[in-house]
Amino acid sequence: MKKLLFPGAWLLLASLLFTGCAVVQQGEVGVKRTFGKYADRPYTEGLRVFNPFTSTIVKVPIQTENMEVALNLPSKEGLNIRAEISILYNIQSVKAPEILRNIGPDYEENVILPVFRSAVADVSARFFAKDMHTGERSTIETDIRDQMSSILAERGITVDAVLIKSIQLPANLARAIEEKLEAEQRALRMEFVLDEARREAERKRIEAEGVRDAQNIISEGLDPQVLQFKSIEAFLELAKSPNTKVIISDGDLPVLLSPEGAGPVPSHTGLKR
Repeated sequence: MKKLLFPGAWLLLASLLFTGCAVVQQGEVGVKRTFGKYADRPYTEGLRVFNPFTSTIVKVPIQTENMEVALNLPSKEGLNIRAEISILYNIQSVKAPEILRNIGPDYEENVILPVFRSAVADVSARFFAKDMHTGERSTIETDIRDQMSSILAERGITVDAVLIKSIQLPANLARAIEEKLEAEQRALRMEFVLDEARREAERKRIEAEGVRDAQNIISEGLDPQVLQFKSIEAFLELAKSPNTKVIISDGDLPVLLSPEGAGPVPSHTGLKR
């Protein structure tokens, strides 16, 4: 005999057949769509149950996304600069249902990219091509991000940063910039050499002033009394020497005559014979 299922078992089997489930991962939210209409409240991570015949769960990433774009940037002088730019953005979780309802799942192509192209054309046209290789580069990135944020923030899209990864300048302009940088480096090196020369000249001047001041102090201290005292010291030193010598003196300064005929040697020099 065949076993009959209890009414409760039939109900359980029917509920399993008419029930679907979806897993919402971390870094994304799920928006339930029933008969084509999106719910106002998004689902956070976890297991979500729904009726597969009437509803579905649309998942929207809310982590920071990197959108890379390659395009030509118009410069102030009318040049086209080839650039690769990264747009870092994220979707506000509470605005996910509104984004799906008003923009659709292709929000990158439908909104972010057009807004970016408009902002980058407007901002880059205010700068010269050479500015994109200098400190103005960060200013350009910030201005593009701010202009995009003013439009996308109210739609639930947050632009974290706009990064210019690479720039390809026209060959003649790139060569002119390199030549200018080389000239600036040569000027800096020459300025360094001149500074070194000025410092060396200042050092020599100070040294000469020191020698001059020392000589002035010595000459000021050599009065007649000091010279007479030094003469007496010289006579005493000569008297201690056992060598034969001839001393001629005017009473103030002794002069030593060398026996070998080498000429007179002032005794106050401290030399002995």
